[in-house]
Amino acid sequence: MRYAVPATAPAPAPAAETAARAALAGFGVLLRALVRPRPGEVRTSAAALRALRARRGDAPALVRTRSGRTVLVLLDPQDLRRFYAEPVSVLAAAPPDKCRGPNPGEPDDSGCSRGDPGAERREVSAEVLATGRPVHPSCGPFLAALAEEARHLTGSAPATGTSTRASTRTAASTRTGPVTLDLARARYAVHRAARRIVLGDAAAADEQLSGWLTQLRAEGRGARGGRVRAARSVHDKARARIEEYASRAGGDTLVGRAARLADPTGTLDPVGQAQHWLLAMDAVPDTLLRTLLLLGAHPAEQDLAVAEAAAEVAAGAERGELPRLRACVRESLRLYPVVPDLIRVTRAETEWRGVRYPAGTSVLVPAAFHQRDPERVPAAHVFVPGRWKNPGADQDIRMAPFSHGGGRCPGDQLGLMATAALCAEVLRGHRVTGTRPVLDPVGPLPATLAPQGIRLTLTRR
Repeated sequence: MRYAVPATAPAPAPAAETAARAALAGFGVLLRALVRPRPGEVRTSAAALRALRARRGDAPALVRTRSGRTVLVLLDPQDLRRFYAEPVSVLAAAPPDKCRGPNPGEPDDSGCSRGDPGAERREVSAEVLATGRPVHPSCGPFLAALAEEARHLTGSAPATGTSTRASTRTAASTRTGPVTLDLARARYAVHRAARRIVLGDAAAADEQLSGWLTQLRAEGRGARGGRVRAARSVHDKARARIEEYASRAGGDTLVGRAARLADPTGTLDPVGQAQHWLLAMDAVPDTLLRTLLLLGAHPAEQDLAVAEAAAEVAAGAERGELPRLRACVRESLRLYPVVPDLIRVTRAETEWRGVRYPAGTSVLVPAAFHQRDPERVPAAHVFVPGRWKNPGADQDIRMAPFSHGGGRCPGDQLGLMATAALCAEVLRGHRVTGTRPVLDPVGPLPATLAPQGIRLTLTRR
């Protein structure tokens, strides 16, 4: 690992440089922007960042990876504030050479400008997803769908018309004994709910559509030759299926709401947006499992969440808010963010702390590190949902489970509503016990929690 120091930075002492090099030996792991990093890699990255900050202070650090890629790493919250505030004309979500168009089946959310049709798409998403509103206008139908599909989480759903392994386990567990909740079961239930929310009840059982979208995502930007042609074929089939559902979707679905919006430019694509929304819901099963696992390890927090879930049944118009459970979900995302690192690329020369960097410089915010930085975050490695009830907690620049500024996820409130509602449905009738892995309710929590390894035991109350 080599690293570059701006010319204006003071030269390090030999001993400090040796220590920094030793800690930075694993720093390349951080730059991979891993969605599911291994525990050792995350710990190495945090140690490398702490060593880097001890050596350089809070100034941005220019780090060169073994592959020769240079990345400007932001270590100070004030620099984070600027990172989130800069427009895409200064900091782009993707390098300019990737702004030629999306791959087949991949939504164009890169922030690239082509007469800025992306601005109209973002406005449509904001309107359809009710950005910034804790309770979605369609919360009634959405909560009903979530409640019905949550029965697959607890093993109480009928198994008619299903054939997957997850639904087979659901059918076998419609009894009074304990139920094991794992990632397969969570994905099955959440995908059914997502298809109903986005496309309508008719799409609930269409696992083939979800399979096509998963295949397209797996292809990513690396598809070549025959794989591109195959991806286009899958994309065409998925789009045709979504169009079919959209043509008869109700006005309370996301695609139905999008279809009702005015489109004076003719650039909007409700079908493409529907595909994007379905893919975005893929993060919910992982977050749901981690949140329930953390509640299982903290009985007092679980009891408070159960009381809120029980009271919410009689809340009437206030249904869907669930502030305590939302705080639990946010805290889960603070500890285990969906995207641990954010990378953007400068489109012009920029200056950071008096040092100029050329256009094309990659700028990295190690979000997972900042959210669990013990030097700046109290109880950084402990599950403390109450921190999210403090005034201004959502604007804390160190915490970015949904990012900040113009790059903030427009569906953050809908995602929180859906995840909290699913947690409430599970907790109303079941206690989460016998969890795996076993978490220490007092000591520091592990650096990562791979959802594939989580097993929850649900026992009827």
